[in-house]
Amino acid sequence: MDLIAFQGWLDNASFAVLFAAMLLYWCGVAFPKATVLPSLGTAAMAVGNLTIAALLGARWIEGGYFPMSNLYESLFALAWGITAMHLVAERMSRSSLVGAVTAPIAMAIAAFATLTLPDTMQGSEPLVPALKSNWLMMHVSVMLLSYAALLVGALLAIAFLLVTRGQAVELKGSSVGTGGFRNVKLRRAEDDAAEAAAVMTMSTGGAAVLEKPATVTLSPQRLTLADTLDNISYRMIGLGFPLLTIGIIAGAVWANEAWGSYWSWDPKETWALITWLVFAAYLHARITKGWQGRRPAILAATGFVVVWVCYLGVNILGKGLHSYGWFF
Repeated sequence: MDLIAFQGWLDNASFAVLFAAMLLYWCGVAFPKATVLPSLGTAAMAVGNLTIAALLGARWIEGGYFPMSNLYESLFALAWGITAMHLVAERMSRSSLVGAVTAPIAMAIAAFATLTLPDTMQGSEPLVPALKSNWLMMHVSVMLLSYAALLVGALLAIAFLLVTRGQAVELKGSSVGTGGFRNVKLRRAEDDAAEAAAVMTMSTGGAAVLEKPATVTLSPQRLTLADTLDNISYRMIGLGFPLLTIGIIAGAVWANEAWGSYWSWDPKETWALITWLVFAAYLHARITKGWQGRRPAILAATGFVVVWVCYLGVNILGKGLHSYGWFF
């Protein structure tokens, strides 16, 4: 079997394994008593990670360059990063819901690269002059890894919003030990307001009849899960943000070598800056303002959209210094 045929087998195998992982995680969430299903899902994600790594390695040997120069290669590099970040997040959270959230997007990326892109875009081609630089490995790999970490963190934030049904949930006493998450005390902001209202009396001396605001009760298990998702989302974004910063700086240095300017306000550069600002605002709000729960989750969910615009959206236009052919 030659390397080209081997790559074709590996990309299809990656899609199949990630699809199986998604089904295992979803079945594990639907049938929580079947504890073996999430373990099998974790194993499938690990196999998918290794399969994609083998695909990129074969691509590197066959093409003779670092395999992140076109859309097909960058998609699989992004899928590899998401599976790697998933394994880190799942180990920290010890929750199968992480896989139920991250496996579908990893599978969708592999499916798009394998089944949607035409053969002409999947084949190896000689690098254009601007990409013949050692900065290709430094800049592109760090950027894609940062995208992977930020996407996983944003997905967990979206899962938080779904678990809490969009309520303003206040998380208190969250802590992590070596053995996983400890029990936490969680309260809703509406409960505090209701308790304050319950002790009020009328200034005229009459007793006030006050009704507790209607709220949707969340189970302690759901609230504990929400705290876990909020914490792990924060950690993954905290990992992805410095990688994004390093990637942007490396890109500026490369741009100065290739184009004679550190910053040209190219559409890709502009949206990379917007992405940086969104997640900088997220971390600023959490670190200095003490935000937790719904508000930072909404900001992270916004970042999910911004990352995709930066990664794919601006390239659809086919304009700017970062457009080499179509899409990349």
